[in-house]
Amino acid sequence: MEAFLVSTGIVALAEMGDKTQLLSLVLAARFRKPWPIVLGILVATLANHGLAGAVGSWVTTVMGPDVLRWVLGASFIAMAVWMLIPDKFDEDDVKDAPRMGVFLTTVVAFFLAEMGDKTQIATVMLAAQYQAWFMVVTGTTLGMMLANAPVVWLGEAITRRVPLRLVHLISAGIFTVLGVIVLLS
Repeated sequence: MEAFLVSTGIVALAEMGDKTQLLSLVLAARFRKPWPIVLGILVATLANHGLAGAVGSWVTTVMGPDVLRWVLGASFIAMAVWMLIPDKFDEDDVKDAPRMGVFLTTVVAFFLAEMGDKTQIATVMLAAQYQAWFMVVTGTTLGMMLANAPVVWLGEAITRRVPLRLVHLISAGIFTVLGVIVLLS
């Protein structure tokens, strides 16, 4: 039970203000369909954290900390630029579903955003420490849901009153700051 509780608490705290929490807000703003988004986050997190032990361990042995820092920093900045590029779902078409559907779009975007993230790395370390894969993955997944599901519900309500373009500008600014912090650390 300790592995479950510690994993839940650490990931819920680590996720606060994280890029995937920001992604949850952006998805809520774009699609305004909270149930498929929350379910997509759950599926993506289960898949990502389930694989984190094996894949995460291997990546850290192949890629040194300096290279990993540059890749992550550049990824944050690239995400910031991407946030500024308008697409066909902005403003007028925001309620239209993407070609893959809201659920699958959320699964793919969230899974990719979680790659190399601090919560994924925490999952690898916790699984190694406790040697209780199921309890750690269950705990880290619950932690992610505790941090992200409220953002989807509250974000969806807030974005009814806030223009999507403003959300994109703020998101781009946050991603830029995160990228610079990672590159300078």
